[in-house]
Amino acid sequence: MSDDHNHGGGGMPMPPGSMSNHTTMNMNDMIMHMSFYWGKDAIVLFQGWPKHSLSMYLLALFFVFFLSLASELLAAFQATKRWRSPVAGGLTQAAAHALRTALGYLVMLAVMSFNLGIFIVAVTGHAVGFFIFKFWAAATPSRAEQATNGFSPKV
Repeated sequence: MSDDHNHGGGGMPMPPGSMSNHTTMNMNDMIMHMSFYWGKDAIVLFQGWPKHSLSMYLLALFFVFFLSLASELLAAFQATKRWRSPVAGGLTQAAAHALRTALGYLVMLAVMSFNLGIFIVAVTGHAVGFFIFKFWAAATPSRAEQATNGFSPKV
């Protein structure tokens, strides 16, 4: 075996420690960026997606935005919902937490593509979700608060 280690079954030979000197790595025609970059040529969550297609890249941007927004929705759901049965409430909140954690990991993996567009829509999705589901909900008085303040809720 030579001193050059062949990673990825036919990819570029890479001696130990050489990744710190390169900003990209090419293994079997797959480019893995090691720093932020602009462009539609990204690999987001699945190998071959969005596959150099502008429409698929835009779909990937929307998908990552939706994932981060849904993560914030589940966080607000967990914080505000009250349950009659402690067991049912605990199980429901545990399932919502597991789903929120899975969505968070998917967003994190998408951001690890180092594509700036993906990073921007992930942060924007979290910010918009926070505003809609947490800040706006906290600023809007609940029906119980409206009833105690003399306001009657409109149905």
